[in-house]
Amino acid sequence: MASTKPKKKNPRLASGRKRVRQDTKINAANTSLRSKYRTAVKNVEKAVLSGDKGKAAELFAKMQAVVDTVADKGIFHKNKAARDKSRLSAKVKALATAAPKAA
Repeated sequence: MASTKPKKKNPRLASGRKRVRQDTKINAANTSLRSKYRTAVKNVEKAVLSGDKGKAAELFAKMQAVVDTVADKGIFHKNKAARDKSRLSAKVKALATAAPKAA
């Protein structure tokens, strides 16, 4: 069931046309950053599930930078970023403490 949205009309005023150009550009940038955020989080989760503590810690450090950048730009809420970092940090720490006991 494909939803049929009403076709948008082209703005007549120059300022409206410029706004459409800007919105398209900004939307593409935000989509890219949102994807980068989700990929970074997903990579850390995969490393934790595989049990590779070194890789998980390395990816977690990189993920923190990406998450902070995206949150500062307002693409995701700061609380969501903090929540994701906190949960992944706990998983990475649990992985690091669980590994020596198994060895």
